[in-house]
Amino acid sequence: MKITSDIIRYEFIGTTAQITHSNHSGYLGLNGQVIGETKNIFTLASKGKAKSIIKNSAVFHFTFNDGTNVEIDGKILIGRPEDRLKKNIKRLW
Repeated sequence: MKITSDIIRYEFIGTTAQITHSNHSGYLGLNGQVIGETKNIFTLASKGKAKSIIKNSAVFHFTFNDGTNVEIDGKILIGRPEDRLKKNIKRLW
């Protein structure tokens, strides 16, 4: 997978996510598979439990099924998954 500004349009459910930075100390280092997504929250399956992570307060490190790794600030991912298809970001870096 080529990493471009279109990364926000990808499906995150089913990917592996790890929290690398966060304002909430309980989120740091948390990892698991993304099992759900709403406008403001990712739900991760971590150690047999579902953990809800607020997108706005974390930086996520995703590993996609093809082995691609990417780190994304959750502030960019705020919004319903279907609305992110319409979202346009000129440049992420």
